[in-house]
Amino acid sequence: MTETPRQRQHRQTMVDILRIAHQQLGTEGSAGLSLRAIARELGLVSSAIYRYVPSRDELLTVLIEESYNSLGDAVEAAESRCRRVDLGRRWLAIGRAVRIWAVANPAEWALLYGSPVPGYQAPPERTTAAGSRVPLLLLGLLADAKLEPTADDPPMTGALHHELDRLRPGLSSELEPEVLARGLLAFSSLWGLVSLELFGQLTNTVTQFASHLDHQLARLGAVLGLPEPA
Repeated sequence: MTETPRQRQHRQTMVDILRIAHQQLGTEGSAGLSLRAIARELGLVSSAIYRYVPSRDELLTVLIEESYNSLGDAVEAAESRCRRVDLGRRWLAIGRAVRIWAVANPAEWALLYGSPVPGYQAPPERTTAAGSRVPLLLLGLLADAKLEPTADDPPMTGALHHELDRLRPGLSSELEPEVLARGLLAFSSLWGLVSLELFGQLTNTVTQFASHLDHQLARLGAVLGLPEPA
């Protein structure tokens, strides 16, 4: 179906709004997003922008959806280039791709994983699916590895075991709670390493960030029970 001139103009204006909003994230942070400032830069009267974005919260939600999907696209593309049987290489590809995307998009990483925006609550029906793409990719890797609990897994309280066991149907995964706990450790460690780098918390400690990440990914791969990359 051919776009009408009005539809084409609306689409282009939305593209411009999001472009400027991403610029604002980099200069002002998520809490400093301003629809009035965006309207001013586009040469619109302040009231006109609300025909495109009804509120700042809606703009934040769109930016979060867009950023989660951009991260998901990048990580899925990197992981898909690995041979399915090379489980260690797939884990390394996931970790490296997360960092590469974050370094290229620090403001968006901060929006997703930094301090919450005061007064804003992301609607789960809009953001959960996009935000789950990379964690589900990791779960798929663990499932392909057919991992099982081992004697190296620390004892788990009954309450925690029950809590993780209840997650399994929603994850469409038959992974045992002990394996899920390893996955959560790997996920939180990877996200923590990237955040520490981006938020300047490794100053005067580590400068070889890519090599440091590879080293820690290898260690985490061993904790997960994955073979070394082929």
